[in-house]
Amino acid sequence: MDITPLESACEWAAADMADPAVWTYALSTADIEEVAAAVAHAQARSRDFLEIGAAEFPLPGLAPRLKRIEAELINGRGFAVIRGLDPQRFDRDALCLAYWGIGAHLGRPWPQNHKGHLLGDVTDQGKAPDDPTARGNELGQIGLELHCDGSDLVGLLCLAQGARGGASLVCNSVALHNVLVRERPDLAAELYKPQPYDMRGEQAPGARSWYELPVFTHHAGRLFVRLIGAYIHASQRHADAPRLTPRAIEALAWMKAAADSGRWTVVMDFQPGDMQFINNYHVLHGRLPYEDDRAAGKVRHLKRLWLETRTLTDRPAYFRNNLSGHWARNKVISRLDAA
Repeated sequence: MDITPLESACEWAAADMADPAVWTYALSTADIEEVAAAVAHAQARSRDFLEIGAAEFPLPGLAPRLKRIEAELINGRGFAVIRGLDPQRFDRDALCLAYWGIGAHLGRPWPQNHKGHLLGDVTDQGKAPDDPTARGNELGQIGLELHCDGSDLVGLLCLAQGARGGASLVCNSVALHNVLVRERPDLAAELYKPQPYDMRGEQAPGARSWYELPVFTHHAGRLFVRLIGAYIHASQRHADAPRLTPRAIEALAWMKAAADSGRWTVVMDFQPGDMQFINNYHVLHGRLPYEDDRAAGKVRHLKRLWLETRTLTDRPAYFRNNLSGHWARNKVISRLDAA
């Protein structure tokens, strides 16, 4: 196997991203008015988000800019924040529709779980951290280690902040890959081999409770990363799952230490109305611990999109949107009231 650094143009370090203006796209007054008009247009067409696509959410002025953001996500730094929508102007449903519509210009929605959520919730849903079926979007208060999600792009919309904490983290996995290749090619080679991941109880009836994917894939000159360290380690609870090799354990520990070092990580605070979009194959994301104060109405609540980008036209088979899988049988908009 030829192990080599990939897509070095997409490498960056924390120091390169120290200025938020590099990765923040501030909506102008004209942009916001255009989004408001698109929300009204979409609501007149249908109150069902599933019937709203890019054509039903017209953004003639903003759409070309969104196309450039999509290209930057795939071929550049891999993350962006779109800022400027005021929750005081848009009620919650309109704000979610604005996010859905902007997301539709960046890609096609992708099911996020066995419930078929195309628009999901990231908030404290009462799951315990040691619950083997709990997923990160359902866990509250605790931090989440840097990881990938299961789609081309992941989007997060901040509806509300908690009482304190909860900053978002993004980390350049292209840099982690390339540094590991240069410094420990033996460990990099191990992560090019399939690794077991826990299905968290969301497998189809009768299917096995784990799946296998490599952490690193080289395909058509591009790097594809799938790193969910917690799920890889959790797979070991299943007796029939492949055992992690000592070298894989060492390689996963190297990746976690490198991601946690801060050298390739940006810390950002979400403001209500902010939309963050990330290329899952090039950027890991996570969060710091936080506290809610329900009595004061301060409950951290994000909405989540998984998207299939149109810019990326060639993927490994196991990174394609499986529209015939059991997650896609029901397409649902989650409307959880976190407060």
